[in-house]
Amino acid sequence: MKEKTYRIGEAAELLNLKTHVLRFWESEFPQLAPLRTDKGQRLYTESHLALLRRIRQLLHEQGMTIEGARRVLEGSAVLDDSVPERVSAVPDPAFMRMLRQELAAVRALLVPPEEDRP
Repeated sequence: MKEKTYRIGEAAELLNLKTHVLRFWESEFPQLAPLRTDKGQRLYTESHLALLRRIRQLLHEQGMTIEGARRVLEGSAVLDDSVPERVSAVPDPAFMRMLRQELAAVRALLVPPEEDRP
């Protein structure tokens, strides 16, 4: 059985997006490569629609940048729904060591050593 396909107008309507947005996203996200008819018309499959829904969620609902969404889709960024993408991307190990040292210094100022506790 042949997989159902949708023309760009149908796909845009299903996703509540404009057709020019789908064409732009196609240029920005290499994973999005709709099928083409002999005349060059775009045809989107259900898997394309799922990818488009994910892109819309990352960009419109989570407020990510295109670059951030691209990294999430490529798997090079860790997505934590509780924090924005720009914070949840895997940081540099040296930065994390420095951050831990700074936090330990702040904690030492706020929490007295055990021998000084009542």
